[in-house]
Amino acid sequence: MPITTTKTPENVTLVTVEGQLIVANRQELKQVVQDALDGGERRFVLDFGPTAYIDSSGLGALVSINKKVREVGGDLRLAGLNEDLRSLFELTKLDTLFAISETAAEALAGF
Repeated sequence: MPITTTKTPENVTLVTVEGQLIVANRQELKQVVQDALDGGERRFVLDFGPTAYIDSSGLGALVSINKKVREVGGDLRLAGLNEDLRSLFELTKLDTLFAISETAAEALAGF
């Protein structure tokens, strides 16, 4: 699962997750966000446009990341969930926990 991080002109950290977010690689995503938090970053968009699948451990990692970001007064938004992932978030009621946008551009515009 390649993870790319970009700093936008709006001073938002855009994290793009490719492939799958599963038990084998969830720590990598958590570490990327933790490193950014340690570096003073507070605004994040996680772009799941190129992500095909998220398992339960991946969902747990997202909840954990969200908690850490909020504890330091930050803001985390999700973007680009495909239809299956959107349904997963609705079934687990996580759509009420996260601000979810159709695209990364929409999520960035919300800051």
